[in-house]
Amino acid sequence: MSQSEDNTAQTASLTNHDRKPIHIPGSIQPHGVLLVLSPQLDILQVSNNTLEYLGKTTQELLSQPLNILLGQEQVAVIRHCWTKKIGSTTSYKVSITTLNRERYFDCIAHRTEDVVILELEPIDSKSELSFLSFHALVNEAIAQMQKTSNLTEFLHLVATEIREITAFDRVMVYQFDRNKAGSVVAEAKREDLPPYLGLHYPATDIPAQARDLYTRSLLRFIPNLTAQPAKLVPIENPITHQPLDLSLSVLRSVDSCCVEYHQNMGVAALLVISLIQEQQLWGLISCHHHTPKHISYELRQICEFLGRIASSELTHKVNQLELDYKVKLKSLQSEFIESISQADNFIDALIKPELRLLDVVSASGAAVCLDNEITLVGATPDIEQVSALIEWADTQVKDNLFSTNSLPQLYPDGIAVKDTASGLLLLRISQVRRYYILWFRPEVIQTVNWAGNPNEFIHLADDTLTLNPRKSFAKWQETVRLTSLPWKPCELDSAIALRNAIVGIVLSKADELAKINLDLERSNRELASFAYAASHDLKEPLRGIYNYSTILLEDYGQILDDDGIDCLETVVTLSVRMETLINALLRLAQLGKAQLRKQAIDFNELLNQLIDVFRASRQDSQLLDIRIPRPLPTIQCDSVLVNEVFSNLIGNAFKYNDKAEQWVEIGYLVSNEQQTKGQASLASVFYVRDNGIGIPEHHRETIFRLFKRLHSQEKYGGGVGAGLAIVKKIVELHNGRIWVESTVGIGSTFYFTLE
Repeated sequence: MSQSEDNTAQTASLTNHDRKPIHIPGSIQPHGVLLVLSPQLDILQVSNNTLEYLGKTTQELLSQPLNILLGQEQVAVIRHCWTKKIGSTTSYKVSITTLNRERYFDCIAHRTEDVVILELEPIDSKSELSFLSFHALVNEAIAQMQKTSNLTEFLHLVATEIREITAFDRVMVYQFDRNKAGSVVAEAKREDLPPYLGLHYPATDIPAQARDLYTRSLLRFIPNLTAQPAKLVPIENPITHQPLDLSLSVLRSVDSCCVEYHQNMGVAALLVISLIQEQQLWGLISCHHHTPKHISYELRQICEFLGRIASSELTHKVNQLELDYKVKLKSLQSEFIESISQADNFIDALIKPELRLLDVVSASGAAVCLDNEITLVGATPDIEQVSALIEWADTQVKDNLFSTNSLPQLYPDGIAVKDTASGLLLLRISQVRRYYILWFRPEVIQTVNWAGNPNEFIHLADDTLTLNPRKSFAKWQETVRLTSLPWKPCELDSAIALRNAIVGIVLSKADELAKINLDLERSNRELASFAYAASHDLKEPLRGIYNYSTILLEDYGQILDDDGIDCLETVVTLSVRMETLINALLRLAQLGKAQLRKQAIDFNELLNQLIDVFRASRQDSQLLDIRIPRPLPTIQCDSVLVNEVFSNLIGNAFKYNDKAEQWVEIGYLVSNEQQTKGQASLASVFYVRDNGIGIPEHHRETIFRLFKRLHSQEKYGGGVGAGLAIVKKIVELHNGRIWVESTVGIGSTFYFTLE
């Protein structure tokens, strides 16, 4: 079957489901008790199961002060909630004397604008998870997460670690797409269960209300989906006369639609952990169990903590992938624009070599239209079809940039060109003249595996569309045609940047080009300022972690065993490493804002001073063999920054060297004409050569990325992987470039230019 346009319209009309007030259900799950407290700590509302847990009826508790249940010290702790900001949650261990015995509870308190909501979950004793137990559960998981660079492997590891800790039957990582539909991108499960990996779910499975709650409250726990909820008494706040907002409640009862949905999946217990990227809900870690299952509040806190760590690592890994692709596009775009600006023939500059025009937006074909002249590149419709498409675009497209990954749905004649142009990115260069660049992508026939028929939730009765949970979640396949791979925002940005450059080059709009440059300069300044501020602000909490860990070691070391001391010492060590990472980031940010102080520098004198410092700082200085085969020239440069370049390159040369006799050679290359005159030009190529371990060919570009290490921390003296990124930045500040040639096991030569 093919994709139906009706799905979108029907789904959009079901807004009643999104507006369902699931945050004010008027009841809680029955595995705990809820009390609502006034500012004076009088009990305003309670759940109707207090007799079971507290030995008192609802009427015995309502309008009574909290000290009817808790001692003075515990009441004083709860009163402190009013000093905290709205929405903040705190937890305590409390004991309550009932008719028969003393009972212990996990007490979770959070404040709203009008009341404090107190939730009590019974526990066997007042014991709590120790620091060492917590460390043992999370330390290895965090270490594995941080070591894994591949996003797919990382998500699978997250699912595996959460299942290891919780022992749920199935743990999935569920990712939302741009339309709020989702898919299972990682899974760890019992061997006898059918896989859900790769299955898709429509946006209506997790409506907007639920997504909002997952964004505000990072963990949702339902130990028994069939348990009858305990109602609030009275149902409304007697002061505000409004339903109680349970958005941040850990005991909030479960919407009947959610219960039916999961029962249809055979799920009896549920744990959901939110994954947040840049303050947006990226996805969920969804844990299913096929029988009721309770886990302690402490264990849930561990899961929430791991969720926060996973979110942080996820943001870093996703951003790194996006950044790598953006950098690639930016590099291609810069080379392309420079070529166009220097070319005599504009058309030739655009289409030769042809891959360059296609690569700036990752297209398979392109058409350049300058008035009535159309030039085709790569896999495209024919000239007549492209001309007709431009005629349609002239009347339908008003913006300078237009994109679609399903042209046939918008342009009826597009079906005839679906094999080459199901995807279209159209760039209007001029509002006055008929100047266009069109990029094309072919149809990609996709088979989407849904968890059950996504249309099954829609029911039409009496001309009204309603939602009902699906009965089946068996794999249901849909074939999606007439679509291409979607255009990414950074590809659209690349096209816009190309247009802006062409406007300046072809139409000689100097003022427009100047504005682009100013905007770019401002953006770079803002980015550098942000990186500096963010890195600077990170130091304060990091310093607190280091100081408190040190205090624990010094003042409480005598009461900790060896394992506890080792754990704290590890925290101190990791804090020091984090500070090193932050300092590297700060250094790069400072370089982004740096002003070069150029002057004529004798490289011989600069290197002699550097080598003296280098030898003085090393115990094996007598073994350092640093060779300078001929005198070096005098160059206009910033001596402090260039000193940093040589210091990093020479340091790395000895650091990554396993030979018995290690050496480093420093020199420069000049042309025959320059050799005859006995001088070097401003663009001379300098080099630092060694006989070290060498660099594999596929790593020769990645080594210049920030925090990129090719070896583990334990090998070759550690480090954070920032040195070569800083070197590259300094060289680029001098309008130069840096590259490496290397043979594994023989050595490496780093070349760089300064202009």
